[in-house]
Amino acid sequence: VQLVESGGGLVQTGGSLRLSCAASGFTFDGTAVGWFREAPGKEREGVSCISMRDGNPIYAESVKGRFTISSDSAKSTVSLQMNNLKPEDTGVYYCTYEMLPAIGLKSSVLKGVGPLRPLGTWGQGTQVTVSS
Repeated sequence: VQLVESGGGLVQTGGSLRLSCAASGFTFDGTAVGWFREAPGKEREGVSCISMRDGNPIYAESVKGRFTISSDSAKSTVSLQMNNLKPEDTGVYYCTYEMLPAIGLKSSVLKGVGPLRPLGTWGQGTQVTVSS
């Protein structure tokens, strides 16, 4: 069981990036998949998550209207499209999951905080740097 994130990079303010989280050895069926980020010197915070049952997304206030989370039909990859990036979006982005109803994951994202209870496997992270 492994998660692999990709798609990070260096962009200027206002630019876009698309992150992907691929499941290896399993599928996301029956889970909600989420993205967290961790900036230097700051706590890890929830960014967005999506239910793999009904596709409903949840976003932290800080990214609403700029980020879009989606999944593929095979339920093996979740993507995070990030537009209009700001310097405060800089950090290492991690994906993880929780079995539905995924109350812990959803609450963490809604509050924009770190995991409120143990979640599933974490990926290795992908660096996003937004220059001003």
